[in-house]
Amino acid sequence: MNAGKVAVIGTGRMGRRHIQVIRSLGLELVGVCDTQPASLALAANEEGVPEALHFSDARALLERTCPDCVVVATTAPTHCDYVCMAAVYGATAILCEKPLATSLTECDRMIDVCSQYGARLAVNHQMRFMQQYTEAKRITSTEGFGGLKGVTVIAGNFGLAMNGTHYFEMFRYLTGEAPVEVSAWFSRERLANPRGPQFEDRAGCVRLTTESGARFYIDASQDQGHGFQVHYSGRYGQLTVDEATGEMRLSQRDAEHRAQPTTRYLMPYKITRGQVEPADVIAPTRAVLEALLKGTDYPTGEDGRLAVHTLIAAHLSDERGGQPVRLDDLGISRERTFPWA
Repeated sequence: MNAGKVAVIGTGRMGRRHIQVIRSLGLELVGVCDTQPASLALAANEEGVPEALHFSDARALLERTCPDCVVVATTAPTHCDYVCMAAVYGATAILCEKPLATSLTECDRMIDVCSQYGARLAVNHQMRFMQQYTEAKRITSTEGFGGLKGVTVIAGNFGLAMNGTHYFEMFRYLTGEAPVEVSAWFSRERLANPRGPQFEDRAGCVRLTTESGARFYIDASQDQGHGFQVHYSGRYGQLTVDEATGEMRLSQRDAEHRAQPTTRYLMPYKITRGQVEPADVIAPTRAVLEALLKGTDYPTGEDGRLAVHTLIAAHLSDERGGQPVRLDDLGISRERTFPWA
């Protein structure tokens, strides 16, 4: 792996995790940037980044260090400017945190500028590298499961932009299809965002469907404050994963009864229990960066744009009283900006 020099823009909690990832890969950290001195101090105290590598201005960081790879780990409103700046200054690989941007116009600009300057753009949607999803994909693809027909996520109030977009990408990864229609019902109460009063991330319920009829439903309403579990449904099987513990429960109809209609939903079945790696941040983030540097099978800017597009359609559906919104709906504005963190 020949990544050369790596810089990190944004040294908040996730930015500091990226520093850990960079070092675990044996890459050269040439500089970190944050507009908040307290965040830079944490990078020094927790990760041992020397003050000589500290910058408060991203342009100065890029001009002086000329990094080959840039990680953008700021909040969403600055993603577009920093990603485009990194590409213009010669970075050949750029990893951006999610959500990719706060509007479709910004997403398109990021993708276009990176293409123009020859930079690979990845978004840190890690699902394809997490065992809880690779194993779910394997199981739901088997003949004994009968194909993946539906995914249901029940979670605490973890934000539909901050974490819901991860699950939109998970659904695309498992089905191999983009959603074509979105319905959403957001919680009416709006709680304070822990990242600052300027940010807002809605809670609530979202339903997606694909062209083939696969369905996804997430309930992350504001009055739910515990855990996150995912349930996968097929013609012959059901799989439940507790993502906090990694516990799995698989129920599958016995093979000799699979010819029976779906109305015979209590035919004899077997239950299998298993264990996968619980939800983690560091290992899959490392896998994303490794894939980006190799140039193979990484979550692209286009994948990140699709998650943002889906989220915007959810906002539009909620505003229309929960009416379904197709992703090709001309009422979805490319310019509209959202206050996501």
